Amino acid sequence: MHLERITVIVEDYDEAIRFFTGPLGFDLVEDSPSLTNDGRPKRWVVVRPPGGQTGILLAQADGPRQAAAVGDQLAGRVGFFLRADDFAAAYQRMTAAGVEFVTPPRAEPYGQVAVFLDIAGNRWDLLGPA
Repeated sequence: MHLERITVIVEDYDEAIRFFTGPLGFDLVEDSPSLTNDGRPKRWVVVRPPGGQTGILLAQADGPRQAAAVGDQLAGRVGFFLRADDFAAAYQRMTAAGVEFVTPPRAEPYGQVAVFLDIAGNRWDLLGPA
């Protein structure tokens, strides 16, 4: 078994695609028309880091409950972890591209880490080697 994909609820498909494929450098794997369970149009949008196997399904919020979860899917906790072989280069590239880091880089026993926000406001760890 493997983890195939996870979902991130976003406000807008196109803004989310631009964020993940631009500042984060992810690949757009799929962007196809689809339907909700009750037959309304939506899109099936999947991004993933280059060389990665687990994709992120970018799901545009549908209705008030989902809209309320945008940016707070994990109740303010870091819930996503992006590892970079070259932490300094990734941090510099992301900072230059306007990614909001909420903590400065620091050294931990498991390596370097800095917390950033995605397009929806969810917290991610950027991780690098010790």
